[in-house]
Amino acid sequence: MHPTPRPVSGPFVWTGPEMQQRRSEWIRELSPAQIKELEGAVAALDRTGIDIAAIGPEDLKATSLAPLVAETKHALTRGRGFILIRGVPVHEWSPRQCAIAYFGLGAKLGEPVSQNAMGHILGHVKDIGVDYAKPTGRGYQTAARLPYHTDSSDAVGLLCLKPSRAGGLSSIASSAAIHNAMLARDPKLVAALMNPVYRDRRGEVPDGAQEWYAVPVFNPTPDGGLATTYVRSAMRKAQRFDDVPRLTPEIEAACDLLDSLAESPEIHLDMEFRPGDIQFLSNHWVLHSRTAFEDFAEQEKRRHLFRLWLALDDAPALPEVFTAHWQGATARGRPAGIRVPGVPLNAPLDATLAAA
Repeated sequence: MHPTPRPVSGPFVWTGPEMQQRRSEWIRELSPAQIKELEGAVAALDRTGIDIAAIGPEDLKATSLAPLVAETKHALTRGRGFILIRGVPVHEWSPRQCAIAYFGLGAKLGEPVSQNAMGHILGHVKDIGVDYAKPTGRGYQTAARLPYHTDSSDAVGLLCLKPSRAGGLSSIASSAAIHNAMLARDPKLVAALMNPVYRDRRGEVPDGAQEWYAVPVFNPTPDGGLATTYVRSAMRKAQRFDDVPRLTPEIEAACDLLDSLAESPEIHLDMEFRPGDIQFLSNHWVLHSRTAFEDFAEQEKRRHLFRLWLALDDAPALPEVFTAHWQGATARGRPAGIRVPGVPLNAPLDATLAAA
């Protein structure tokens, strides 16, 4: 029996054209004073020799950024679900110093959680030659177009160190706006995505779990909102397991409609990444995508972004399926990302380690 879908409302319901007209609300340029204080804080923390993975919320001493941190938290937990911070001076810093600044800011927002089976809490979005077609292939390690999807955490952040030669445009869409648009067209297809769908863990299997998991795409939340989780490639890859139910024509039609709405210019918002840009998104309210890109031939110029997955303690409550059957929970009960038994959390500065 399908659940009964209902329209949702709130600041997390928006369209791309609307947000283009409201750019001043979600783009934040660091001021000269903030940059100066950040530079001093990074230099001081760098001199201590601290391990990136050990940086906590109080380690980066940049008090002028406190209002921006508070605004970002609100956007991710009570607002539209995204923000773009501009002006981090990455061109003046070493990779380690960039990581200190980024990880230090992220730790003020929430708890960094593991992004893969190697326990990486500082990730790298870079083409390192991975085959995306393989069951274990991860799109962020390729130059391929990434369809609209969500990641396995409360929030995801990206810091642009170096952009591509061409392409690599970031696109985002309100998952609640897509839900409401689908509901207006075909309620049965929305209802189909409110039941569990099966997904491949891509070889990143927590203790006691199976190689696949099942969770609905659209999940009503205890506060009357909606949490969305969607990775169609993982749904398709899960079909390699004999004990996973086959994708039905209804599920395929629902995903086709969801994808077409996300790709519609009436729904999504495009933004470019400049060096020093930080984009933070709520995975529960925002789908994200990336166009394919052409990279530079020189290794030192190639597109490179740092990534964080964050658990946000003050985010709205989620359905139990997020932690009980899918990801596990942090000590404070938030989704814990991808945790594999016996693997310590770590923050590598070398992007090629992600394929080790």
